[in-house]
Amino acid sequence: MKFQALALAFLAATAIGGIAWVFIYPMLSGERKAEQRRSSVAKAEPVVRQAERNQRSRREQVESSLKDLEAKAQKQSKVPLNIRISQAGLDWTVQKFWIISGVLGFVICAIAFFSGGGPLGALGLGFAAGFGLPRWILGYLKKRREKKFLAALPDAVDVIVRGIKAGLPLFESIKVVAADAPEPLRSEFLAIIETQAIGMPLGEACARLYERMPLPEANFFGIVIAIQQKSGGNLSEALGNLSKVLRDRKKMAEKIQAMSMEAKASAGIIGSLPPIVMLLVYLSTPDYISLLWTHPTGQLMLVGCVVWMSMGIMVMKKMINFDF
Repeated sequence: MKFQALALAFLAATAIGGIAWVFIYPMLSGERKAEQRRSSVAKAEPVVRQAERNQRSRREQVESSLKDLEAKAQKQSKVPLNIRISQAGLDWTVQKFWIISGVLGFVICAIAFFSGGGPLGALGLGFAAGFGLPRWILGYLKKRREKKFLAALPDAVDVIVRGIKAGLPLFESIKVVAADAPEPLRSEFLAIIETQAIGMPLGEACARLYERMPLPEANFFGIVIAIQQKSGGNLSEALGNLSKVLRDRKKMAEKIQAMSMEAKASAGIIGSLPPIVMLLVYLSTPDYISLLWTHPTGQLMLVGCVVWMSMGIMVMKKMINFDF
């Protein structure tokens, strides 16, 4: 009997201890709170992963936008003639350009031939006037138009920033710039408005600005707008930073121009010295130097001198021009 009582007491104590271990010990040891804390952290983990996923997708969108814009810029390495004419600010057609080039080359060739220059020299001058001079004029007009565009672009970006901060949409801010900006900035922003009005997204319309105005600054503006339209973000802050970058680039270009003026003056003197000496010799002793364009050997020598001088001038131009 005594042994049975001890066994029953042992079993009862074991059962009570097991029940206490299961129900009372977790509350006293804090395991339940730890489990609740672990579950809350586990519930919050998908939110963190979702934020990382969103950030990763935004980064991928930015990278894809930059790759698309770089691909478009590489395609424009060989610019067609009609686009070059529009970049120069002219409304000519390609046919009109070739007609004017042909007439100009024929007139210069005829003037050189009837003035006693010989057929070879006349053909050389006609070819240079027909193919080289019109393209040089296009390049000159294009650069002059680009300088005017760069001078007005930072102020236009500041106007857009102030409009966005005041609550205007981006499209309305661009309209304000198109209404008040000087040429050629006014016509370029009007082209953006017209392109967007026919159904093209605003980011792509702004990215096309680089096709009509092939400048890094115009490309920066198109990249900022295109990325903001795809991935979002604070547009006023991005455009404000862009305005600062544009003004800093303008200051750097002016500083480089001031520092390279001595080299440009030396190159101009070296390049203009042979024609000036030739003109002075012709004014003093015309019979002595007239053999260059009357005798066949002299004409050949004159053509060779023009070729070598042109190569030297182009080399000096490459040496004193700085890209940044």
